[in-house]
Amino acid sequence: MAVFRSDPCGIICIIITYSAVFYADYVVIWHLVIPVMSNTLWGTFCVILFNLIVFLMTVSHLRAVLSDPGIVPLPKNGLDFSDLHAGRTIPNTKDGWSVCNKCETYRPPRAHHCRICRRCIRKMDHHCPWINNCVGELNQKYFIQFLFYVGMASCYATTMVVTSWVMDPNVTSTYKHTKLIHSVILIVECVLFGMFVIAIGCDQISSILGDETLVEQVKKEGIRREKKSMYSLLQEVFGRGHPLGWLCPLFTETLKERSSKQYIV
Repeated sequence: MAVFRSDPCGIICIIITYSAVFYADYVVIWHLVIPVMSNTLWGTFCVILFNLIVFLMTVSHLRAVLSDPGIVPLPKNGLDFSDLHAGRTIPNTKDGWSVCNKCETYRPPRAHHCRICRRCIRKMDHHCPWINNCVGELNQKYFIQFLFYVGMASCYATTMVVTSWVMDPNVTSTYKHTKLIHSVILIVECVLFGMFVIAIGCDQISSILGDETLVEQVKKEGIRREKKSMYSLLQEVFGRGHPLGWLCPLFTETLKERSSKQYIV
């Protein structure tokens, strides 16, 4: 099920993201590769490789934006929450299910309510404006893939800036100023986005391996689950496929997607 939030902040962040990506692609092709390596196979290879990274980054981002993060379905029939309206607390069930005061429905363990999405999200980590969606049980894989390819694109673009200037140090003075301005802007963009995705990426991996989402850390709910191996925890996010396929956004199946039907109320 495709979802899209009408959150102004999220929409602006998406526009900024794609503006930065298209600008980086423009600079790499027209100001770094073509003036220096247009007559070589190396130049062709550099353009194809960079655009492959951009393609994978775009696919993973769109999947993170449009994928259902793990929305807890609302009950088809109304439930009696008169005790809740009267101010009395409804205790959690023995298997960890709880009641959401805002959705007025039961939610599975580790699900939390997002005030922006206005729904409960299974294994919610946080709401990210850069994907205009929650990072939850079913789209965390795509979010991490997006971070990975943004980091790769930043490193590759920075390398291309250095390579271009080293291969053509005697660029004409007329074009030199234009190339210098684009190079500086691209380097600043790569550093900012690169540092951002490294910080968020490390936090995501730490949350997965620690089996504790950001929301759970903030609420200090603690880890009360059976301890699992690192590989099993990674499989819960990326699926049972070969680890080499975990970074391909074209693969969709995860362990949680197979078991999502068990949460239908």
